[in-house]
Amino acid sequence: MTPSRAARTAAVLAITDHVHTWADYWGQKDTDAKAKGLAGAEGRAACARHVANHTAHLAAALVAANGLLGLRLRPARLAAGLALAAATHYVADRSAGHWADPEPSTYLVRLAHKRGKQGWVQADPGAGPHLDQAWHRAWHLLAAAVIAR
Repeated sequence: MTPSRAARTAAVLAITDHVHTWADYWGQKDTDAKAKGLAGAEGRAACARHVANHTAHLAAALVAANGLLGLRLRPARLAAGLALAAATHYVADRSAGHWADPEPSTYLVRLAHKRGKQGWVQADPGAGPHLDQAWHRAWHLLAAAVIAR
């Protein structure tokens, strides 16, 4: 029996959400976490390593779940959804360490300021990480829909 698209999407989203949290914190190398927001080649490389590691965690979990749960995910859709998750993850994580900058210097920090979040971001050191995680989770919903299609 083929699971419905809705069931596949829900399963993929649940797996992606939980594995994301693991990969973003426990799976991330400390050196990459510290450097991923730096300007220049060092920051870009650290962010790319983190995103590659994060994406590998997601891919492994989804491939395993596909076999164990019989989700019948298509490889091309899986690749497309993971690419979406990876690209948006990179965009967000380049903001690491920049949330409280007086002048927004990254895409996500500029977006937060445009959405009226600058006061919260300036006053609360936890605001940036919350906005970062909300960004990731919203894109994971779209990635899950792509993967499950």
